[in-house]
Amino acid sequence: MSEVPELPDLAGAQAGDDAAFGRLVAPLRGELHAHCYRMLGSAHDADDALQDTLLRAWRGLARFEGRGSVRSWLYTVATRTCLDVIEARGRRALPMDLGPASERAVTTSPMRTEIAWLGPYPDAELPEAAARPDARYEQREAVELAFVATLQHLPGNQRAALLLFEVLGFSAAEIAGVMDTSVASVNSALQRARAIVHAKIPGPSQQRALRTIGDARLREIVTGYSTALERGDADALVALLTEDVTWSMPPMPHWYHGIEAVTDFAVRVPLTSCGSWRHRYVGANGQPAVACYLRSDGTDEYRAWSINVLTVRGDRIGEITSFLGGEHFARFGLPAVLR
Repeated sequence: MSEVPELPDLAGAQAGDDAAFGRLVAPLRGELHAHCYRMLGSAHDADDALQDTLLRAWRGLARFEGRGSVRSWLYTVATRTCLDVIEARGRRALPMDLGPASERAVTTSPMRTEIAWLGPYPDAELPEAAARPDARYEQREAVELAFVATLQHLPGNQRAALLLFEVLGFSAAEIAGVMDTSVASVNSALQRARAIVHAKIPGPSQQRALRTIGDARLREIVTGYSTALERGDADALVALLTEDVTWSMPPMPHWYHGIEAVTDFAVRVPLTSCGSWRHRYVGANGQPAVACYLRSDGTDEYRAWSINVLTVRGDRIGEITSFLGGEHFARFGLPAVLR
């Protein structure tokens, strides 16, 4: 695992110099935040968990004995912090976790704000930090929606073991130290976690799919999707979708599966009854995404509406996950209103 220069600042931080502590942790904040997001499924929760992690680390730094790197120690603190959150709050969900797909468009369903929903993660916040060479997941693979959503189905100990081993390249012995358990327990947790991940994500990662179709076709897909919505062109939209496409819109509980149901929803809701659309292209969860702005009748303002993360299968869109809410836009560096 790559290291950062730390000895002078470590000594200063342990002596109570908060500026030295800030310099010590600054190079690691991005990757620790991404780790907290993978554990918790929410960038907002990751903000809180990282803040708590750094507070715990500052208070406990005098007890750090230097047997390993500060980086490894901070991952220990962050993982334990996230495990506390998971125990207190439970997992985050997508609409697919709540019930079966709807066969026809549901236009009167209220948002379910009492549910802890999975949230998107901006590509701009993904760290460039390298894990150990034996880590099996790329950094972008490890924040893909399918992977993060599947992690939410794992108990906290399995979630932590899988991320530390497969994403960050920790050894089973190191993970046992992080989680204050035995190597045998870690190996058992890994085995169970891998079985669930493989069952829920049988196909290739989005990174592999995106490399296969190439940048030119990807631009065609994203541009075609946005243009079809802006023009209300159902035929153009349907031509971009797989037969088994899904469309979900947290915090709306209803979701749609299959070209017929998705087409019915698209024609009856976003293409005809919402208003006028404008779009900005972004990257989220290592996947292509579109920020959607909506203008209602009687106004000249397009207001932030949703971050639509697209999952590609073959050379078409296999999943659309529309994270509704203007609160997501600031994180992506986007304005709340277009004129």
